[in-house]
Amino acid sequence: MKVAVYCGSSMGNDEVYAEAARALGKYFAEQNISLVYGGGKVGLMGVVADAVLDNGGEVIGVIPTHLQHKEIGHPGLTELIEVPDMHTRKAKMAELADAYVALPGGAGTMEEFFEIWTWAQLGLHRKPCALYNVNGFYDSLLTFIHSAKDAGFTREAFADMIIVASEPQQLLAAYQGYESPAGKWG
Repeated sequence: MKVAVYCGSSMGNDEVYAEAARALGKYFAEQNISLVYGGGKVGLMGVVADAVLDNGGEVIGVIPTHLQHKEIGHPGLTELIEVPDMHTRKAKMAELADAYVALPGGAGTMEEFFEIWTWAQLGLHRKPCALYNVNGFYDSLLTFIHSAKDAGFTREAFADMIIVASEPQQLLAAYQGYESPAGKWG
């Protein structure tokens, strides 16, 4: 199994985020789950990649040329795929992965997660999408999503299809039991 992880290129203000990224990466390696991610060596991206690598796992990074040239690319990955731009990066990560999860992060993390979740709603893939809710980080976002559902802007099945987990074992169990709802026009 290959899991795409979206997360911050920053560490955040609380060590709990790095600890959770480290624990998830270690668990992935122990379970023979390959990490697909943005290819960076900085922030939570670097932490999760290093944890997988330090525990003998496979890490595939996908990095746009402009970030690689700024020396943000992780030099020790199993494979680092350089792509021309951010759009190609997202498409390549989506293609490579069997499941998706967003760890804490900022605007870029949200943009990547919302795009992959939207693609699931449109029936472009039937893979699980998850939020790794470390220390309640995504509570406000989940409130928004359910408010959009209550207001009639998101179908209940689409709001409910988002897996919410805060422990590695919980995430993997949810992936294994996942059944995709029919797409918007399916």
